Amino acid sequence: MAAWNALLVISVLILIALAGEMYFRLTRPFLNGDIPFQFVDGVGLIRKPNSELRYANWYADNWSVSRSNSLGFLDREPISPERAAEGCHIAFIGDSYVEAADVPISDKFQARLEEMAARELPHLDITTQAYGLSGTGQINQLPYYDEYARRLNPKVVALVFYFNDFFNNSTALQSLYLGVDPDRMPFMSAQTDEHGVVKLRPPDPEYERFLLPRLPQSWHYSAWNLLTRVSYFARWLDVKGLIWSAPAGPDPEVAAWGNIIAERPCCAMLLDGWRPNTRHHLELAQPFKEERLPPVHEEALAYTAFGVEQFKRRADRDGATLAILAAHPHMGRRGDFHFDRLSAIAETYGIPVISQYDYIVGQGYDDWGGRWRGDAHWNATGHQWAAEALLEWLKANQDVCD
Repeated sequence: MAAWNALLVISVLILIALAGEMYFRLTRPFLNGDIPFQFVDGVGLIRKPNSELRYANWYADNWSVSRSNSLGFLDREPISPERAAEGCHIAFIGDSYVEAADVPISDKFQARLEEMAARELPHLDITTQAYGLSGTGQINQLPYYDEYARRLNPKVVALVFYFNDFFNNSTALQSLYLGVDPDRMPFMSAQTDEHGVVKLRPPDPEYERFLLPRLPQSWHYSAWNLLTRVSYFARWLDVKGLIWSAPAGPDPEVAAWGNIIAERPCCAMLLDGWRPNTRHHLELAQPFKEERLPPVHEEALAYTAFGVEQFKRRADRDGATLAILAAHPHMGRRGDFHFDRLSAIAETYGIPVISQYDYIVGQGYDDWGGRWRGDAHWNATGHQWAAEALLEWLKANQDVCD
């Protein structure tokens, strides 16, 4: 009898799994995204130009298919320098909020801004171009201006800043998160020399030869990871937290990487007394919102200021206005350490900060209505609100186009 009961239970579970798999395969366009990279000398890793990019976010609640332009960015094809010179050209530079792989190009804030400005500020003749890549900070993004945006002589250079940019500007933290050698980064990075001077270090085309050693995972964890890559139903169960196979306690791989990096001259003092528990903790539970920071985060803050200053120097040299858009959510509330630290950096260099949060609240919008469910990135509504906040700033500062 017990054997029959066990067989019945197993049969029911198999039927549920088959039904779930069939349902999600019929209602989801695809399971895994495909976003190819290539390495460009002097720039680092970037999307492969003129390629189809299929995006499926980790939460598997939005999917999109878009195409990179001839530069490798998810935006329209660049206009000519002659066309840019006819009016007020704006270059937007940032991370995943600018890349925005999860919305069609026509819905992105730069395209929406251009459309609205044509109606409401036609005399300025606004044109826009966006240069963004997920997982990058201002230091990593400097080549986007030097190699691409500068060619169009923009009147305004706008950095789109999200709170994890503090983290992305840190060579040590990026090294821990990505598992790359801190001396062999795939992006432009910063380093402090023996005299305490911060300098830029170009991306290393040989970075793949020096990746930090990966530790073998337990068989059940590896098996579940493989299953979530091929099964729609398993991915849904994983996303909803109904099945959790991650190892408990500190991530041994991150701990091992921390020990390796801590032996380097660049990072010994930075990681003294501080280790992240997991890569998830490393990225999302960073303490930049707290008053007192560990040494590695203090350096990340200093590197962020250095990256912003480098952009300011370039904008001043080229006769452009540098501005910063503080991207909501998690960025823009007065009294929040993330926003206050960014504002202090911007004030030091005389850079205006446009708070998307202030605009959203001022309009009476639901401040969480502009993001994807389960994901902090903007949906089409969030992009629209960003465009409206930028348009409001342009109306009040039309002299930047002179």
